[in-house]
Formats: sequence, C-alpha cells, structure tokens
Amino acid sequence: MTQPYNPATEGAQMSFDGRMSYGDYLSLDMLLNAQKTWSDTHDEMLFIIQHQTSELWMRLAIHELKAARERLINGEARQAFKMLARVARIFEQLNSAWDVLRTMTPSDYTRFRDALGQSSGFQSYQYRQIEFMLGNRNKAMLKPHAHRADLVELLEEELAQPSLYDVALRALHQTVPLPEEVMNRDVSEHYQPSDAVREAWTQVYRAPEEHWELYELAEKLVDFEDYFRRWRFNHVTTVERVIGFKRGTGGTGGVSYLKRMLEVELFPELWHLRTEL
Repeated sequence: MTQPYNPATEGAQMSFDGRMSYGDYLSLDMLLNAQKTWSDTHDEMLFIIQHQTSELWMRLAIHELKAARERLINGEARQAFKMLARVARIFEQLNSAWDVLRTMTPSDYTRFRDALGQSSGFQSYQYRQIEFMLGNRNKAMLKPHAHRADLVELLEEELAQPSLYDVALRALHQTVPLPEEVMNRDVSEHYQPSDAVREAWTQVYRAPEEHWELYELAEKLVDFEDYFRRWRFNHVTTVERVIGFKRGTGGTGGVSYLKRMLEVELFPELWHLRTEL
C-alpha cells in the first residue's frame, strides 16, 4: 500500500516556531486582512481585491521606472532596458485583471456602489505618480490629493525631476543635438511634441545599426506605451460594460473622461515618426 507523501522525509522544513515562515516574510496576516468590505454583497470582495492588486502592481511599476530612469541618467542603458521590459509585462498583468472584473454585471455593482461614497480610481496617487514619471504632467491633478500633504509632497517631488522621456531625450541629444527649448524646458510642465525631436528619432530609425542603443531604447518605450494604452482601453470598456455612461463615483464623466485619456500620447514623436519611414 502506498504511504501518504511526507515532505519532511525529503528535508522540507516543517517547524517554524521562532523562525521565518512564508507568511511572516510576506506579511500575509496584514495583507489578507486588508479586504474590508463596506456592504454585505458578494461581489464587493472582487472589486476590492481587483483594485488592491492593481495598486500592488503599480507599486512595482514605480520601483522599476525609478530604477530605469536612474540607470539611463548614469549611462547604463542595458540595465534600464530590462527594467522597462518588466514594466511592460506588469501592464500586461494589469490588462488581464480587467477580464476578471468584467465578470461583475451592472446588477452586481449597483448593489454596493453607494458604499464607495466619493472614492474612485481617479484618486489613485500611484497612478498619478506613474503618469508624472512618464511625462504626462498636469498640475491640476494634484488637487484630488490635497487632503494629504504627504501625497502632494510626493507628487511635487516627482514633478521637480525629469520624466523618463526627458531622460531618454537627453540620451538622444548626445548623438543627435536637440534645440535648447527642448533640452532646457521646465520639466514640471506637460511635454509638448517637437518636430526637431521627431526628426532626431527618425534619424535613429533610418540607421538602427549605427544607433542601436537608442533604437532599442525607443522600442522599449513604445512597447511599454503599447501595453499602457491597452490598459486604458480595457479600463474604458470595462467601465462602459459595468456602469454604462453614468458619472463616476469620483465625479468624473466616467466613460467620457476615460475616452479622453485614450488620446494622451506619452512618447508622441516615437509614434508619429512611423508615418515618415
């Protein structure tokens, strides 16, 4: 008769009194007790976990974007490429999460929607931080965080730094000189597309063998924005499927607001140059 498998016979650790366990390392007690529901409806747990896990993935995206920016500033492009590739895959995960949320019907959502009060994903400071890091800088978006001085300080510190795209343009400038108004612009302001920048990137794409590192940097940025755009699109379609065209809980136009966000280009010249090649 086959005996039940006993992992201890193969050396597996079975006693954790006073020792580091899996749950200790991951702080699982704290993590798994953070799903406080505000109603007695079944689907609210899905809604909370969907948004909490999205915030965790965004936490990692910020970690990787910060490191990639530092590497690019230090001239360590190869290390930055790996981090940028990872951020793209993070947004692939975030895209897949919408598929789970879309299993919630309008009837399911309306049963607990009032419990949200005025809370909304529009108020995610991590999402705002990611947008600021990438160059989509709108100081009006500080206002939803004005009730938390620490969050405003965090976001203002980000606005004082060059965005990831600004750093990429500095790398480009070393090979193809860019105008002073591009290189010395106020980095706290929203980036405005430049014909000179488009032409510089076009030179890179016309001779990738001569500018392979810049070429690869550009494609890593495009790859990331591709996934980011898909995430925004999936957000729009999920919201439209669940609440239609009702106003969002945070006061935005809901679907109409999200559709406007689809028009935002993070690295505009890298998309527009393709028409000219």
